[in-house]
Amino acid sequence: MSNVISMDDRRSKSQLGGSALRDRRYAIRFPFAADAELIDLASGSRTEGVTSDLSLGGCFVCTSRPMAINSRTRITLKRKDLQVEAFGIVRIVKPRIGMGIEFVDVDAASDAVLARWIEQLRNSR
Repeated sequence: MSNVISMDDRRSKSQLGGSALRDRRYAIRFPFAADAELIDLASGSRTEGVTSDLSLGGCFVCTSRPMAINSRTRITLKRKDLQVEAFGIVRIVKPRIGMGIEFVDVDAASDAVLARWIEQLRNSR
């Protein structure tokens, strides 16, 4: 039996209250490009990429070298003269495309920059 669940299967099962996979996102994502550098906290290995989207809760990093699911990472996002640093967890991996990172701890200075970026993205819609 296959473990693959299509989007239609997920939608219909969740509408029925089943135990299907749920979308864990709790914040609106916006298209956003920033340079990303990630350090795997367990191994110390580094990965670089570019974000494709951003929310207050995380981002998607396009990279040919994604980390494993559930890897704990230190992520640094840089755009122009601003940067955001956070601890995160890899929540989804798309081979040869990239990985979704959930932010689990963002310091106050980085949180202010992140909020500024999100506010600018909301206002540009």
